Amino acid sequence: MATPAPKSGPGNLATFNILHGFPEALVRGMRSSFLADADYHHLTQCETLDDVRLNLSETDYMDALADMGTLIPTGLQKAAVEKLVTEFKYLRTQAIEPLSTFLDFITYEYMIENVMLLLKGTLSGRDINELIAQCHPLGMFKESTMRSIPTFESTPRGYQDLYQTVLVDTPVGPYFAQFLQESSDRSEVSNVLEEVEIEIIKSSLIKYWIEDFAKFVDALGGETAVIMGDLLKVRADTNAINITLNSFGTPLNEPAMRASDRKRLYPAVGHLYPAGTSMLADVGDEDELGRVLELFPMYSSIWNVHAAGSDGKSIDDAFYERDVQMLELAFEGQMHYASFYAYVKLKEQEIRNLVWISECILQQQKEEIHKFVPVFSFNAPWRAGSNKHGRR
Repeated sequence: MATPAPKSGPGNLATFNILHGFPEALVRGMRSSFLADADYHHLTQCETLDDVRLNLSETDYMDALADMGTLIPTGLQKAAVEKLVTEFKYLRTQAIEPLSTFLDFITYEYMIENVMLLLKGTLSGRDINELIAQCHPLGMFKESTMRSIPTFESTPRGYQDLYQTVLVDTPVGPYFAQFLQESSDRSEVSNVLEEVEIEIIKSSLIKYWIEDFAKFVDALGGETAVIMGDLLKVRADTNAINITLNSFGTPLNEPAMRASDRKRLYPAVGHLYPAGTSMLADVGDEDELGRVLELFPMYSSIWNVHAAGSDGKSIDDAFYERDVQMLELAFEGQMHYASFYAYVKLKEQEIRNLVWISECILQQQKEEIHKFVPVFSFNAPWRAGSNKHGRR
């Protein structure tokens, strides 16, 4: 759709290291920066956030926290994200085509989230500086572009002007164009962005991004198409399941809207596509959703976690565990691009872990502190010899 097919592949056994050996060596070296089981053990034993900072000073986060005064969860998250962004940008500067485009694709997701955050903030009248501070650094545009987005009027004409004068020149502009084009088939373009909720627009744009990314990866071929293609299929399925689950109790779950508006949000890729997504379009409650997912073994176990509600786990927790397992496996193969995507997503999980632990300590909820998903842990339930939590 939006991104042209790559002019060359990632290379093979004879050529991959010539083209991409250095950035791959960097990202595989960065794997050693993840917190170890011992680090997590020490963090969960901390009584104060000062103890957390002391323990992190012996990890790869030492420099990121060096200039921070008082450690607070939001400050820790910001410092950790900035560290990740610095590492990612360095990888990007060392990449050539088609790896550079692949890395750009990773940032498009954050660009979509930032634009939707600014649009949503516009509707609620929030301060532009506050909104920009909440935007993810990997999805930032030029400051003039960021500040232009909330200045348009919250009217159909204002949103049209927003797209035509600002968003059209951004990397995610084609996804907005596709959304407007498909929406115009059902109603007038002038009313599209006013009548559709922001979250539905966001789900549509993420759908187009996943489909575009999957098409690009498939064109690359080789191990990248196999490993990264599977990661994107699972990501698409996760979106479809969450969209269905979150639609219950909303207008999207009305019979007339299930097969039109809701089904339109499901990505046209994934293990569930097309048979599974067609069945998802017809479900009206959690019981029906569970019966559909029972037909797909890789998702039935995840749904059972949600249905049972055991150990206080949500379906998001189950998805996180599954994602970490798949992303870790992406590092086992060689001569493919999936390890770059896996590094970013695993670091995001590690940041979530740090924020969770620090919040539990701050709020004195130590009984909840172990409810996180460690990365590259020898105690993970999917690793050989570890049956502590059972296998899923």
